[in-house]
Amino acid sequence: MSRIGNKPVEIPSGVDLTIDGVSVSVKGPRGVLSRDFRAVSFEQEESRVIVKPTTDDGKGRAFHGLARALLNNMVVGVSEGFKKNLTIIGTGYRAAASGNTLTLNVGYSHPVEMKVPEGISAKVDKNTLISLESNDKQALGEFAAQVRRVRPPEPYKGKGIRYEDEYVRIKVGKTAG
Repeated sequence: MSRIGNKPVEIPSGVDLTIDGVSVSVKGPRGVLSRDFRAVSFEQEESRVIVKPTTDDGKGRAFHGLARALLNNMVVGVSEGFKKNLTIIGTGYRAAASGNTLTLNVGYSHPVEMKVPEGISAKVDKNTLISLESNDKQALGEFAAQVRRVRPPEPYKGKGIRYEDEYVRIKVGKTAG
């Protein structure tokens, strides 16, 4: 039995949830998200939805909590949205956003240009703080990971691109001897 799957998903006012067989569509003030769910069924009551596994085998139990978490992320995404901040640390390292392109100058011989996916907005503050916003938590996390992968933080000086709340453990360098 899934502890997360048993919790009902609260639907705030201004958000419409449509269940059509295996596909679920959530419409809110920030947009529309839809997804297909397998091995689970949904029961809608007033302002909340309960997720139930269709079978009691391993697959049904495995998708129970996952489906509830994905549905909750869709509801939160269309009502409030998600945000991730990345910090660039290093002398001369900087970023710039123009249109749907994010340009990173992070110590390579050339600037790295990344196309920002549809549904994600990117802003750069003070050349070193990248703010990414989206309704889709999964797409936001994937793009933030791609940006971080361009120059991950290194363990000796801590230079690179890191998440705002990420802690990088600094190693001790070589000792003169």
